[in-house]
Amino acid sequence: MGKHIPVLLNETITGLNIKPDGIYVDLTLGRGGHSGEILKKLQKGHLYGVDQDEVAIEESRRYLETISNNFTLIHKNFSFLDEIMEENQIEYADGILMDLGVSSPQFDEGDRGFSYREDARLDMRMDQRNPLTAYDIVNSYSLDEIFKILRGYGEEKFAYSIAKNIVKAREKAPIETTFQLVEIIKRSKPMKELAKAGHPAKQSFQALRIAVNDELNVLSIALNKALKALRPHGGRLAVITFHSLEDRIVKNVFKDAAVSEGNRYDIPIKVTEKEYQLITRKPIVADEQELEINHRSISAKLRIIERK
Repeated sequence: MGKHIPVLLNETITGLNIKPDGIYVDLTLGRGGHSGEILKKLQKGHLYGVDQDEVAIEESRRYLETISNNFTLIHKNFSFLDEIMEENQIEYADGILMDLGVSSPQFDEGDRGFSYREDARLDMRMDQRNPLTAYDIVNSYSLDEIFKILRGYGEEKFAYSIAKNIVKAREKAPIETTFQLVEIIKRSKPMKELAKAGHPAKQSFQALRIAVNDELNVLSIALNKALKALRPHGGRLAVITFHSLEDRIVKNVFKDAAVSEGNRYDIPIKVTEKEYQLITRKPIVADEQELEINHRSISAKLRIIERK
């Protein structure tokens, strides 16, 4: 299994401005890379690690125990942040982190069906309790529904051709595996497209993963709850995204929370003071050094906001 390298680690830890006695919530625990660094800085403080993937929880527990016992791990989707806060009697968090990348081990464990490079049953569930799988979408959704998923969530240029060939292929037999789907995607694209750099199935697999896990709706819900959960006078939320759809949502939610709009008529109106301020005007991206050691950081963007 490939070692999971946390993306933008130093920038995130610096941006969270960690207090040794603070309360921190890592809403995407993964393999504990970011959480471990937060925990190292806590003395009387406490870390809450949340993940919908049970395997991630168990692996992180073993790692975090080597650092300190000031942590609690919770097996839940991060959209339930308000419930998590209530159940653990947390009034406010000094810092909240969301790293929206699928952790490397989820890609590396072929049997989870996330990877177009490993042959496995089509699954793609981050939470194994979720009844909907990629197999269900590919084999039972209509041509129009599959097209909309591929175009909307994958920004896939050849979405219609791929959707049409999926529907045609499944009439003969169900599409069971990742490699069967990859073959259909390849057949649906012109040769000049297949000759380009990058895997031809990347965007379609991203689209299916987002649909299976309802990622964009869940993200909007979680961001708004996270803003409310921050401690006034300095609580910070740091979010790392990996594609434009997620980054657009984060950018817009942060902008609504922090940026006062002027008016074009120069009429003196009372501008409501915003409760948050942007710590990053532009997203932070990986430097050359990180790009060399971790190719997955190439599309990562970090945005940070603070409650006043």
